[in-house]
Amino acid sequence: MADPRGFLNTRQRELPARRPVPIRLKDWKEVYEATEKPQLQRQAGRCMDCGVPFCHNGCPLGNLIPEWNDLVWRDDWHEAIERLHATNNFPEFTGKLCPAPCESACVLGINQPPVTIKQVEVTTIEKAFEAGWVQPLPPERLTGKTVAVIGSGPSGLAAAQQLTRAGHTVAVYERADKIGGLLRYGIPEFKMEKRHVDRRLAQMEAEGTRFRPGVDVGVELTGQQLRDRYDAVVLAIGATAARDLPTPGRELAGIHQAMEYLPQANRSALGEEVPGQIDAKDKDVVIIGGGDTGADCLGTALRQGARSVTQLEIMPRPSDERPSSQPWPTYPMTFKVASAHEEGGERVYAISTQEFLGDEDGRVRALKLVEVEFKDGRFAPVEGTEREIPAQLVFLAMGFTGPQKEGLLEQLAVDLDQRGNVARDNSYMSSVPGVFVAGDAGRGQSLIVWAIAEGRSCAASVDTWLSGSTTLPTAIPPTARPLTV
Repeated sequence: MADPRGFLNTRQRELPARRPVPIRLKDWKEVYEATEKPQLQRQAGRCMDCGVPFCHNGCPLGNLIPEWNDLVWRDDWHEAIERLHATNNFPEFTGKLCPAPCESACVLGINQPPVTIKQVEVTTIEKAFEAGWVQPLPPERLTGKTVAVIGSGPSGLAAAQQLTRAGHTVAVYERADKIGGLLRYGIPEFKMEKRHVDRRLAQMEAEGTRFRPGVDVGVELTGQQLRDRYDAVVLAIGATAARDLPTPGRELAGIHQAMEYLPQANRSALGEEVPGQIDAKDKDVVIIGGGDTGADCLGTALRQGARSVTQLEIMPRPSDERPSSQPWPTYPMTFKVASAHEEGGERVYAISTQEFLGDEDGRVRALKLVEVEFKDGRFAPVEGTEREIPAQLVFLAMGFTGPQKEGLLEQLAVDLDQRGNVARDNSYMSSVPGVFVAGDAGRGQSLIVWAIAEGRSCAASVDTWLSGSTTLPTAIPPTARPLTV
């Protein structure tokens, strides 16, 4: 273990400082400042190498958390990154973007604030890059087998890196003009600067992975052409079918899906020209949806100079403490303040949109709202609580309903499950032999840590199917459900 008296000597949970709000609203740089090494090692020393480390259960990747916490506390950063990379291809992504279900499952969290696992993770990988320890790991020999990975988000990249290292020739297809999927165009720069994506892609290219951006598979390259050209196909296309809000006035101009807005803002923040960009400057902005995507829209709109931002959520406000219905070590739905929330705007709970109101030019001007309460299995309006709020720009951030069905999935004729995701067996294979599926396309909208875990496990199944056996590590099969879900 790390410090034998760590949880006694250091009882406080110390998180990295966030840059002052007035300063960070003027740029698109990451919010968090670097953590000083003594502070981080104190926090790593709080990890007690529990007899049953429930953090392993909380993490779909099965990260060896007590091991690298101990190594960081002992100042052995080189070995720490080796243990971290043993289970996670991209700890810099999870360290910045994962909601850390491992911390909710931390044994110390039963009666104290849990270990800052996520911060130890991201600092370890940053030090490894600085020291030059993150090097390409090309295969010793090639198998002669070819694999196409469709989609370059975290699940696709994880599957591609593992399969490349196993000796297969892998091509990653992405319909956007640059590789990265949601990592590049869905995550705002203030949460993760894209240089982190680019340096990992450089490693993958040096290992032999081939990238094919700007190719809309299913249009420019058909499903049959894919199957004819490659020995195996991995579908990592995500869950991109956004949930809509069929409410009167939905057709008004100025109402957009969040994923119409965020990619444009990301491009603009990176200095790209964006014709017809959606701009929140001097507008009253309303975001429908209280999750992370809504918070991303909030932080983006504030940086663009919105006059006001209101985030609406139909559910009641979560409690500050862990609910009794979500006991340790499950992931609790508690009230959280993201960095964007402390920057401004207003959050309104238990509220529903009845109508979008427009002006004479056909643009949205206001929302008609009503408070709701959950009874008899539905959200019922509370009489006498109707009101209007101004809005010249509305973003729908209510999640996703599954993968895009038109095009590639139709051409491949894969079966879908009851939720509209691509059906797969315990080896991640779809109903079509040689066509595998990983990430949100198969499990539905989920966490980045699940995407990477599924990409790794799917790669092991593909390698077995192509070669008869595999030395690649596996994670959790798609039918398994840990305590944190």
